[in-house]
Amino acid sequence: MAVIIDNDVVDALADELLGPHDKSAPPAEWGHTVREYLAGAPGLDQWQTPLLTLDRGRLDANRDLMAEWTATAGVSLAPHGKTTMAPQLWREQLVAGSWGITLATAWQAQLARSFGVGRIMLANTLIDPVGLAWAAAESARHPDFELYCWADGVATVELMDKILRETVAGPRVRVLVELGGPHGRTGARTRAEAHAVAAAIGASERLSLAGVAGYEGALAHDRSTEGVAAVRGYLRELAALHTELVAAGAYSGPAVVTAGGSAYPELVVDELAGLAGVSTTVVLRSGAYLVHDDGFYAGISPLAAPATEPGLRSAMHGWARVVSRPEPELALLDGGKRDFPFDEGLPVPQLVLGGTLPPNAVVTALNDQHTFLRMPGADLGDLPVGSVVRLGLSHPCTAFDKWRRIPVIDDADTTDPRVVDLIRTYF
Repeated sequence: MAVIIDNDVVDALADELLGPHDKSAPPAEWGHTVREYLAGAPGLDQWQTPLLTLDRGRLDANRDLMAEWTATAGVSLAPHGKTTMAPQLWREQLVAGSWGITLATAWQAQLARSFGVGRIMLANTLIDPVGLAWAAAESARHPDFELYCWADGVATVELMDKILRETVAGPRVRVLVELGGPHGRTGARTRAEAHAVAAAIGASERLSLAGVAGYEGALAHDRSTEGVAAVRGYLRELAALHTELVAAGAYSGPAVVTAGGSAYPELVVDELAGLAGVSTTVVLRSGAYLVHDDGFYAGISPLAAPATEPGLRSAMHGWARVVSRPEPELALLDGGKRDFPFDEGLPVPQLVLGGTLPPNAVVTALNDQHTFLRMPGADLGDLPVGSVVRLGLSHPCTAFDKWRRIPVIDDADTTDPRVVDLIRTYF
């Protein structure tokens, strides 16, 4: 099946009007369409601070690098769309060859379907009655639509079956058995438990066993020997489960084996790529690679630059203005927790537009609308009120959800960036 997205619906986003609901957008452009605004080759300096931007060149490079890397490895890619919740970026990923789009909730899947996404990996259990009924009805209306969801317990399968038996008849819902690990997140904790889940799916008249799934990122958070060993051990269990299900004849058709692949993509490939073949598709659900970051993923991904060249580079930046210098070694910026991610590390000051960043400058705290920038040894003249600081950010998943519309600029390293696109998000 050719994975599709409705280009007309995505293109129509350019006809939306800018307004006060678009955080930090220039008031002079309120009432103009996105298309009209972009036609004027606008500068970033028209926008207010605080601000989040994307870098066009880095987005393109990251997208193409991951597409080539997965193709060379012999695996497929279904980027986790919850990272951006941006259909414009999903389209770019699909055009670049992605197998499908991964999402986390029924509503997210419904949003993706409204933009015509034809293959969705719902990396979660689907037992909400309204959401499951929608999935069944949508599959009945559109036989070409492929939706995959997960189950990690027999009780879950029984509940899904009960809900579906009370809905209109339709094709079987594709379900992957989720295998977890000790102290992990969801997922059957042993292969024996996973086999029981698979058997329950096979016994249902409304469900179809479509593969095995899991998330290795819940088992480690670093590149320590212990962390890597935990991830490898888990992935081997996932591979063994799939191999056993194949041997038992549990699948009635082609199967999918899927793991995360954002922090440990090379480990997923090492342990799972060998399963790929005519009857098995191995799918990575990497979500962060397109935007990458200057924090957690920059430190853990084996594909990050400069360790790998060319490598993934952060395509997102925060911009905040100095609004107060109450002490010689302290500057307060006008962005905070409402604007920038902070759950996987605080923002990192990188440069000052039209000025010089004091040495040893570091962000020490964020309030809702303020950033504390400490500058040991600085004086009040080093970073005057009104200066604009570019911030490196960590964790794109908690950056995008704070912005309804995000400017894409031609180059974040220039002194006069131009806005070349506006990305609409749905959170």
